[in-house]
Amino acid sequence: MAQPEEQGFLSHLIELRQRLVRAAASILIVFAALSPFMRPIFDFASRPMMAALPQGSKLLATGVIAPVMVPLKITLFVSLLIALPYVLYQVWAFVAPGLYQHEKRLAVPVIVSSVLMFFTGLAYCYFVVFRVVFRFIARFAPDTVTVSPDIDAYFSFVLRMFVAFGATFEVPIAVLLLVRLGMVSVARLRQVRPYVIVGAFVVAAIFTPPDVLSQLLLALPLCLLFELGVLLGALFGTRREAGRESPSGPAAG
Repeated sequence: MAQPEEQGFLSHLIELRQRLVRAAASILIVFAALSPFMRPIFDFASRPMMAALPQGSKLLATGVIAPVMVPLKITLFVSLLIALPYVLYQVWAFVAPGLYQHEKRLAVPVIVSSVLMFFTGLAYCYFVVFRVVFRFIARFAPDTVTVSPDIDAYFSFVLRMFVAFGATFEVPIAVLLLVRLGMVSVARLRQVRPYVIVGAFVVAAIFTPPDVLSQLLLALPLCLLFELGVLLGALFGTRREAGRESPSGPAAG
């Protein structure tokens, strides 16, 4: 009969809903704790642009509710970053029962390293890329032009760059994981290296401003991180599990 299968499917949906509620609640709790500090968070996020502008310059708010909504969105993004380890744990707890034992052993190192590398990408973007790019743009502005970016457009750009660089720094982990799971070989990765280099510059052209400097600041780390992933795959990704394991869960009767 289909009833046990339907009950199993419904139980998975209920668990998924509970995991999603817990993840969302963790973000909202962090957001509530950070809400009194919206202005300092806003000022910290705008510091790279303000450092590149002439003394006394300010960002503009052309929208009626932009002075409220933009700090709120920035604070919500920071809340997501702080709650990210717990959110990833909820994802892991949901999918863990369907994984093989050797896949489970990969989960904790992958989650921890993914979070660390994502934050490394954010730090590289904030402290290096923004500092170079904004000064480069401000220096080339004509003397008759007053550079006063709109805060909504500026922070949309900042969030897009954060996501792009955070994802870029996940490349070594993704490559190592693919090799470790046997989905691709190190030799094959070395063969597709020229295509990866071209793809890196295409991705950089999509996510960065249309200047060579910005594109290089994304494309070059992407290529280097791919090479790091290939190296890690050659060192740690070639060990294959002996035999085929069953996912954890109730044993078949």
